[in-house]
Amino acid sequence: MAANAASSDPRLEEVFAEVPRETFLGPGPWTIIAGNGRITTPSADPVHIYQNVLVALDAEKGINNGEPFLHAMWIGKLAPKPGESVCHIGAGTGYYTALLARLVLSGAVTAFELDENLAGLARQNLEAYGNVTVIHGDAVTTPLPPSDIIYVNAGVVAPPAGWLKALRPGGRMIFPWRPAERVPLAVLVTRTKKGFACDPFMRSWFIPCFGASAADLAAKIPTRDQAARSRSIWLTQDKVPDRTATAIFGDVWFSSKNVGAKRGG
Repeated sequence: MAANAASSDPRLEEVFAEVPRETFLGPGPWTIIAGNGRITTPSADPVHIYQNVLVALDAEKGINNGEPFLHAMWIGKLAPKPGESVCHIGAGTGYYTALLARLVLSGAVTAFELDENLAGLARQNLEAYGNVTVIHGDAVTTPLPPSDIIYVNAGVVAPPAGWLKALRPGGRMIFPWRPAERVPLAVLVTRTKKGFACDPFMRSWFIPCFGASAADLAAKIPTRDQAARSRSIWLTQDKVPDRTATAIFGDVWFSSKNVGAKRGG
C-alpha cells in the first residue's frame, strides 16, 4: 500500500498500520465488494478487511468504506503535514478521517457527513481524536473552515466556489470530478499565488455529492479529452471564461491553460 501511494512520508505506512479499520466498520462479518462481486466474509476475523476491498457501510444507499490503495495514493498526493487544517467531505464512519487526523497531529480536522446515522457513528468512532470535529451537515451549503487540505469523497460536477475559496495559499484539494457519466476523474487542485492549478490524474468513481452532482442547462459539459486537458480552475468573478475553457459551471470554470501562463497559451 505504501509503495502504491508513492509517498516519501514514512508516516503514511505507519498510520495505516496503527489505525484499526475494523473499529470503523461495525461488528463483522462484513459485506465486501471486490471487482464486480459482493460477498459476506466467512467470519468476523479482521483479516478479511485488511485487503484492497470496499466494505459496505450502507448497501441500500451504495455507501462504502473505500479501497485503501486508492486512499493511500490520494492522501500521499496531498502530503498532510503536522499542524495543517483538514476538511474531510463525505467522512462516512470516520476511518480515513482518523488517518488524516494522525498525520496532521495538532492540526484541526473537520469532518462533514450528510447521512445522520453515519455521522453519529463517525462521532463515536473519532471520540478519542481530540483534533477532530464531526459535523452532520451539508458541506455544499455550509461554509467550510479555512483549510490547508480539502479531501472530498463524493462526486461533483464541479467543486463549489466556497470550497476553492476555503483553500489557504498553498492548500490542496482532491475531489472526484463527475461532470458527466462518461467522465469520472480524480482531480488534485493546488492554490498558488496566481490561481488554482488542477491535475486530473486518474479515473475515479464515488457516489454523487448531494447538491453538487447535477449540472444546470447552461453548463458547458466537457468531453473526456477536454476534462483530461484541464490545467486550472477559475472563479467566474475573478476571470471570465475564455477560449481555453474546457468546462463551465456557473461560478466555476476549467481551463486548458496552466496557472500563470500568458494569454493565448
